[in-house]
Amino acid sequence: MIPGMNPKQMKQMERQMKKMGMDMKEFHGVKEVIIRFEDKELIIPNAEVNIMKVMGQETYQITGTATEVEIEEELMIPEEDIKMVAKQGQTSKKEAEKALIATKGDLAEAILKLNQ
Repeated sequence: MIPGMNPKQMKQMERQMKKMGMDMKEFHGVKEVIIRFEDKELIIPNAEVNIMKVMGQETYQITGTATEVEIEEELMIPEEDIKMVAKQGQTSKKEAEKALIATKGDLAEAILKLNQ
């Protein structure tokens, strides 16, 4: 249901939509809606979701309060990189891995950091 609309208005709107070949239904039981971007997510808990079908196209209407969450990029460091930095920096694999994480995987910067 559309917020602020009484049931009588909703029925009238549904009849008009049917005349125009439009069909609108509400999804029940939606726990949350997540919209993912490259660097963040919009999370809408307890969202009301409606789907409208018009001429073969589906349109989703989401009603609720969104919370923006930054996505932390998980850094995967190959074992070969850790070994090379440990050898070049003359340190343990654990220290080499810490340096690579601190430099976001930059091999040269990690080696320079360890040699300081």
